Amino acid sequence: MGIGIIVLIVVLAVLFLVIGFIWMTYNGLVRLRNQVKNAWAQIDVQLKRRHDLIPNLMETVKGYMKHERETLEAVTSARNLAQKAIGTGVGAQAKAEGELSSALSRLLAVVENYPDLKANQNFMALQEELTSTENKISFSRQYYNDSVLTYNNKTQMVPSNIIAGMFGFKTGEFFEVTAAAEREAPKVSFG
Repeated sequence: MGIGIIVLIVVLAVLFLVIGFIWMTYNGLVRLRNQVKNAWAQIDVQLKRRHDLIPNLMETVKGYMKHERETLEAVTSARNLAQKAIGTGVGAQAKAEGELSSALSRLLAVVENYPDLKANQNFMALQEELTSTENKISFSRQYYNDSVLTYNNKTQMVPSNIIAGMFGFKTGEFFEVTAAAEREAPKVSFG
């Protein structure tokens, strides 16, 4: 065997390894990007569920809370803004959803002043469903952020960042809490 054939075999082996690396890295980035999209879709499903529950909650509350018009309007306005934010990007939607969470928290705090409303079966069922949905949103947001972290690490770390740059993979945006009320611990009252 001549030197030329050995050099050709080495060059082909190196080329095969490089192509294999690019192929595997590209497919890994696509898988992670799709995982982030799937995680966002899970959040979106729960946010829609919350948006659908709010009108029923508002109808139940209206009859009892005639003097709390400002609070009711704030929830309605925040829901409308959150629905308009759908598809405008993770940051904008996260901000709008944070405002909706704050408005709902204020509404539920005001409900404490209405014992008849708190005892209403329809209200209790809606409140339980809303609480369940909020928990699902929280878990979905955590999964989404974990997926974004994994994807961002892959797009920013050497050597996969080279492939990510070559093929236009952009880092993902986290679903972050921006509303101050969401950062506060909930207040519990047994009175």
